[in-house]
Amino acid sequence: MNITASAISLNVADVSASALFLAEHFGFREVMSQDGFASLAHDDAGFNVVFLRAGLKTFKPRSHAGAVGPGLLVVFEVDDIDAEWDRLRSRNLTIPTPIETEPWGERYFQVLDPNGVIIQLVQWVQAP
Repeated sequence: MNITASAISLNVADVSASALFLAEHFGFREVMSQDGFASLAHDDAGFNVVFLRAGLKTFKPRSHAGAVGPGLLVVFEVDDIDAEWDRLRSRNLTIPTPIETEPWGERYFQVLDPNGVIIQLVQWVQAP
């Protein structure tokens, strides 16, 4: 198998709000969009993030068209978690999990986009 590109696709209520959030706060750019659909890319991410309006009539399988995936995390590994923490905290975003370090060396925090999508930023550090 030769994978030529990768994407994660998320159903949300407001496609524009989530797309704008990734563009404003994480440097993504919109590469394609239509009514109920937006695909965003970032040179460093290695995959696109696609937002689909929940319930979109063209979504297959239809049995999953309205699902919004609670508990799903979109995770970005970064070089300087503390700088990202300072940068995003100063923007008054919703932060459900403040910065912390797990015993295995995962230093992270989470922010919520306007649709409740959890964006988690991670840096691997030496375990305490």
